[in-house]
Amino acid sequence: MSSTSKRRLVILTEGKLDIHSAKTAVSIVRYCKDEVVAIIDHYNEGKNLESIIGIGKGIPIFSNVKETLHLKPDSLLIGIAPLGGVLPIEWRVHIRDALQNKLNVLSGLHTYISDDLEFCKLAEENQLYIYDVRKPPEKLPIGTGKVKEVKAFRVLTIGTDCNIGKMVTSIEIANAAKKRGIDTSFVATGQTGILIEGSGIAIDHVLSDFISGAAEKLILDHAQHKLLCIEGQGAIIHPAYSGVNAGLLHGALPQGLILCHQPTRKTLRHFENFPILPIPYIIDLYEKLAQPFQTCKVLGISLNCYGMSDDEALREIEKTEREIKLPATDPIRFGVDKFLEVIQPLLP
Repeated sequence: MSSTSKRRLVILTEGKLDIHSAKTAVSIVRYCKDEVVAIIDHYNEGKNLESIIGIGKGIPIFSNVKETLHLKPDSLLIGIAPLGGVLPIEWRVHIRDALQNKLNVLSGLHTYISDDLEFCKLAEENQLYIYDVRKPPEKLPIGTGKVKEVKAFRVLTIGTDCNIGKMVTSIEIANAAKKRGIDTSFVATGQTGILIEGSGIAIDHVLSDFISGAAEKLILDHAQHKLLCIEGQGAIIHPAYSGVNAGLLHGALPQGLILCHQPTRKTLRHFENFPILPIPYIIDLYEKLAQPFQTCKVLGISLNCYGMSDDEALREIEKTEREIKLPATDPIRFGVDKFLEVIQPLLP
């Protein structure tokens, strides 16, 4: 896929249309709104999308694929990334309808749609493609440390938890840098980032021995740019996702880190017995993990102020800056200029 190709997407969220469950859908609407023609979700048919997820004004919600055909879509995009990434069985009818009505299928699920014999047959009959974003490239290398020779300044987003705003922060920094005329590339490492950018490797689907090699390949592929904004994955303190996080850190060898944190979240996602540890502890942990291979510092704190008013968010930002002694912001509400002021003087 190419990020320059103009798609006409219908996004399937069927019963999962909220900012947490439909993370993929929300991000595509945020960053590729002009490519989204409709949402399919019969539970919310006819409702105002903006009132549900806060963005997407004017995008209609229908109950099935056939109702969207007058808008001339070319692809059905599966808009959720559920725990375990399994296709909900009741969604098969929507995928079948899409293929029968000559729509390609784009999926970021762990379950590969292209491995399904029924769907493959329909795609072949209708000369369509099924794009499983999480399928990694073949013959990935192991990590070699070659990235240290790359001149591009590399900023990796990390987190106090998973699903906390690392992709959004990376994209916002990349977009803001481009507006300043900085030669910048967003490096996608997850399914939603790849669907937005049009390229990348889903690091969480790479065999563990090759995670750092996959990250290294991504950096080498983007080495011609001055600034690389690398989408983070997982969290080093998360029992389920620490491995992908460490592999990405050691493969990309960033010189700078932006730590993402949600102030209202007190325990790890899906692990309520594990509290989120203090920010200073996590900063120290990440910097020490990177230290044997690359001098690396946390440059700022990206706050996901979900559930807070603007006044509450501003107070939290001021408190964080006072206590942590690093620039802090909520990228969506207040932009990322603070981060660019720190990053720009460090560029080659």
